[in-house]
Amino acid sequence: MLGIYALGAEWQALMDPATDLSVAHLKLAWWQEEMRRLAQGSAVHPISVYLAALPRAASVDFSPLSAAVMAAAAQVSGVPLERGADLEPQTQALWGDPLAVASRLADEVADEAGLRHCTSALAAAGYLSKAIRGYRREARAGRVPFPVDELMAAGIENADLVADPPPPHLQNYLDGLRERAARYFETAARTLPRAQRARHRHLLVLAALGLARLNPRAPAPKRRRLKDMLLAWSTARRAHR
Repeated sequence: MLGIYALGAEWQALMDPATDLSVAHLKLAWWQEEMRRLAQGSAVHPISVYLAALPRAASVDFSPLSAAVMAAAAQVSGVPLERGADLEPQTQALWGDPLAVASRLADEVADEAGLRHCTSALAAAGYLSKAIRGYRREARAGRVPFPVDELMAAGIENADLVADPPPPHLQNYLDGLRERAARYFETAARTLPRAQRARHRHLLVLAALGLARLNPRAPAPKRRRLKDMLLAWSTARRAHR
């Protein structure tokens, strides 16, 4: 998880609207090549070298990480999700498959379908949660984080996405997305195969933490850090049991 999250942090920084577009594309192209090198056993970046040195690395297919970089590049380019049905494939490539790679590095996976259901739901939930929090900033940068067909059906215009506070019809849409994200988090916890829960309980922790932080009235980031640490600890203990 440490290595996969480190990669995710690198790519998330490049996907941030504040990052210069040309710089983001250039660095993501380099990461695309680096993920190919990792898959071929010739990585050069310290994070990739760390992953390649893990005990199970030789038996793990790293190629999904290349697809994750491609998905990140598409998002940086401002390519919108045309349909709601595109959400899960995009988020699976962006974060679900890397999470699955982390689990395979941790232990042998007996039920690949169950793992995929879990990581797919986690990835979709995480994407929606982030989009709900940061959609206004994305919209000001000319990006639309939500499926276009859903926005059109809800009568949401570009001007609505940058309005503060959001107009009622946009707020209703955001509330619906929050409920959908909660269902995804619950699905992730439910679909992780019981036989794999002990060794892959980090996925249960991610689902529980994500669900807890969906609350729109959660305290500000600086004030919630200690609370998050305590929540993570108690959630990890429940997952262990």
